[in-house]
Amino acid sequence: MIEEIFIRDLGVIGEARLPLGAGFTALTGETGAGKTMVVTALGLVLGERADAGAVRLGSAQAVVEGHWEVDAAGPVADRVRDAGGDLDAVSHGRAQLILSRSVSSEGRSRATVGGRAAPVGVLSEIGANLVVVHGQSEQIRLRSSTAQREALDRFAGSELSTLLGDYQEVFRRWQIQQGELDVLVAERDRRAREAEELRLAMDEIEAVSPQRGEDAELAERAERLSNLEDLRRAAVEAQEAVSAQFVDDTGDALARVDGARRALDRVAGHDAALAPIVSALAEASFALSEISGQLASYLGSLDADGGRELEIIQERRAALTALARRYGPTVDEVIDYLESGSSRLLELDSDADRILELGDQVAADRRRVDELAAELTAVRQVAAGRLAAEVTAELGALAMPDARLAIEVTERELGLTGRDQVAILLQPHAGSEPRPIGRGASGGELSRVMLAIEVVLAATDPVPTFVFDEVDAGVGGASATEIGRRLARLAQTSQVIVVTHLAQVAAFSTNHLVVEKGSDGSVTASNVRLVHGEERAAEMARLLSGSPDSESALAHARELLDNAHRVG
Repeated sequence: MIEEIFIRDLGVIGEARLPLGAGFTALTGETGAGKTMVVTALGLVLGERADAGAVRLGSAQAVVEGHWEVDAAGPVADRVRDAGGDLDAVSHGRAQLILSRSVSSEGRSRATVGGRAAPVGVLSEIGANLVVVHGQSEQIRLRSSTAQREALDRFAGSELSTLLGDYQEVFRRWQIQQGELDVLVAERDRRAREAEELRLAMDEIEAVSPQRGEDAELAERAERLSNLEDLRRAAVEAQEAVSAQFVDDTGDALARVDGARRALDRVAGHDAALAPIVSALAEASFALSEISGQLASYLGSLDADGGRELEIIQERRAALTALARRYGPTVDEVIDYLESGSSRLLELDSDADRILELGDQVAADRRRVDELAAELTAVRQVAAGRLAAEVTAELGALAMPDARLAIEVTERELGLTGRDQVAILLQPHAGSEPRPIGRGASGGELSRVMLAIEVVLAATDPVPTFVFDEVDAGVGGASATEIGRRLARLAQTSQVIVVTHLAQVAAFSTNHLVVEKGSDGSVTASNVRLVHGEERAAEMARLLSGSPDSESALAHARELLDNAHRVG
């Protein structure tokens, strides 16, 4: 709900503050005073295209600021927070939102949302959830076929919404599975080739049966076997130096150490300092004996048939190298490829079964989609008849007695909302061809058609705020009274703001604003003020007769106000 709009230097309005609120607000004033500028101001703050020509002559920029009361946890509040804006005075689940727009005389535009600068597109997104404007231009909420279908669906109520939910669940599943099936069928040959290539690769790898780390181990063994004779010569030489078996024992290290130990042992009793040296020589003797044994064991491990073993190892390494070159580059990565390839091969080999399974599921879901789409069509056709009849009845009371509304539900390709295309058509006169709303009526008639539709839809599809510009164009008398009565009815569920020139319409308002034109001798400026009591009666008299002082007009104005108050 709009609480207040502030306007500065827009068109003929110098500065004005419009106190709005719940219920029905009527906006009246003399021709040229700037009533339509209020609608223009609303359009600016709701993200419509800015026109530098709307800036008041001699001013640097025009400014419009709107204060809204919104649901603190609703989609509008969420979008404001997403844009970085703030909400003020949150209480009882309601919050205040401030939107503003400025337009410079050079055409530059700036928008703020909740005190934070934002793209104008954000204003449009938020505005779509806040206000619906019906005017003499192209601003029609139900302009698109999608919007018309959505309005009909909301009018149809819970029966259709439940059915539509079931339909969309099946439709989405059908689409997903049909897409998967299409891919499997289209790529069947490619996937079969991939499976055959994988199968050959798995067979090749499994035939070699590589083990993790095997290549490094084989490289180490090959290095040993390739230098077998050098290793043997070095080990024999080392063993003979430590403990010779075929030469004079006194020439090896072990014999010399033992000789030194015995020599010192004979005289160690004469000097205690020799005891640790004798002990160390004994330990060295033991160590040399152990080393001699280890060298003997090593020599025994050097296989006499090392050449054949080396040949086998080199063949194995060549096989592993070939695998690594094709599937590696390392043996460990070849093994990884074997493990992942096996899983992929299992998936590819199951394609035939999956295609059969998906085919059955897709066929069953398609049959169910067709059934639910037919049910949706039937419900929409019934709702279309009811909506058309109710709106036509409203048109009869809005000075369009010969007009008829028709709603066509025609077939199109299946989609997320069914197979129905919805078109709202207007037959303005008997015998004329029904045409899409917006092309089948004049501006004033179109506003009344939209009023009739909104009054009927309000019971199932309430909108926070409606703005009607010259909804009463071309009517008067009893018809104008009926327009006022229906606006008042609409105001029971939504905020309604109406630019009008008829007292019969303004009489039903709960909030009456007057746009007044003044002059300082060179520049004409308009201001807006709230009127009550006799001031309101005087404005009503001016609307009726052109003179606020006419006694008969004043009497008529008071009568209109009394009658409207009693009806309300």
